[in-house]
Amino acid sequence: MVASENTVSAVHAEDIAFARALHGKEIKSGLIANLKSKNADVHNVATDTYLKMWKKAESETKEDEDQRLDSYTKLVNSYYNLATDFYEFAMTDGLVKGWGTSFHFCRYYPGEEFFRAIARHEHYLAANTGIKKGMKVLDVGCGVGGPAREIAHFTGAHITGLNNNAYQVERAFHYAAKEGLQNQTNFIKGNFMEMPFEDNSYDAVYAIEATCHAPTFEGVYGEIFRVLKPGGNFGCYEWCMTDDYDATNAQHHEIGHGIERGNGIPKMRPTAECLQALKNVGFEIELHQDLADVGDSIAWYYPLEGDLRKCQTFRDILTTLAMTKAGRFTTTNLCRVLEKVGLAPKGTVETQKFLEVAADALVAGAQQNLFTPMFFFVVRKPLNA
Repeated sequence: MVASENTVSAVHAEDIAFARALHGKEIKSGLIANLKSKNADVHNVATDTYLKMWKKAESETKEDEDQRLDSYTKLVNSYYNLATDFYEFAMTDGLVKGWGTSFHFCRYYPGEEFFRAIARHEHYLAANTGIKKGMKVLDVGCGVGGPAREIAHFTGAHITGLNNNAYQVERAFHYAAKEGLQNQTNFIKGNFMEMPFEDNSYDAVYAIEATCHAPTFEGVYGEIFRVLKPGGNFGCYEWCMTDDYDATNAQHHEIGHGIERGNGIPKMRPTAECLQALKNVGFEIELHQDLADVGDSIAWYYPLEGDLRKCQTFRDILTTLAMTKAGRFTTTNLCRVLEKVGLAPKGTVETQKFLEVAADALVAGAQQNLFTPMFFFVVRKPLNA
């Protein structure tokens, strides 16, 4: 069912007010400009809220995990209020580039630059999901709208992005306007476990590394099934643990916990659970494949390693440089100095640190084949649903 409008509007009004108190009303570009604009007291609240939800892996209990699952909206909102600017930008304005406005990983071909690979990854999803011109399409967990804009350009479809983080929604509108996509995109603040849409509203749905933030796969997949028209496709790149992951193995558990803590995920789940959840809510599985394990000569995680030898262009070097030891050292100490002189709020260094934890855990998980950020599937809602 569609969520109660009165309850939802009250929650969203509170989230929007908090985001504007933290980030201000103006859209800014560059890490330093964004950090400088933050309300220090509100930023402190966001930092404390997020960090208090986590303990060290060996100290975690089932109750701690259950609490994060119950509080997933607070967990994810706090995470992205802190991490969004670091995702988009790195180190200094223009000197070293961040990940851009598409918050996801991708495969790389030899000779292919970083941002071309990112776009191709989005095109691959759109093509296999069957997105075409004139379709009404939903992007679940749209971030700041990078994939929505790229897929709108690529296919000619109208893309609606759904996102529960008010700050990211405002940035998504800003970027769409800059690209002249006001009439081909829309962005809505909403909870993907209680989507504010009627049944059978969309011709196609996709999600890129977003539904892993849900407390259960069945909950979010069930809502996607509900709003998708009969016969429509849902395509997704899902974050999962692989069959090699053993939750009783202490090292594996620490890696999984690092991925969760560093990326605002209440609980990582295996690929088998993903597929079963899709079947349980009624989807017919058209295809599924772990695209992180297809023998590529360039690993999807090379930028996180800070491996400059894999960079294809000078622009790629600027993106990867921030993840080298020197880049991390510079970013952390720059944030420390900015905090001291009052140009960045307290907690900025802590944000940088847990993002480094994220990178290290993702690389370790990938190298041991315990984790994939691109378990790819396309499923169909039956015509008689």
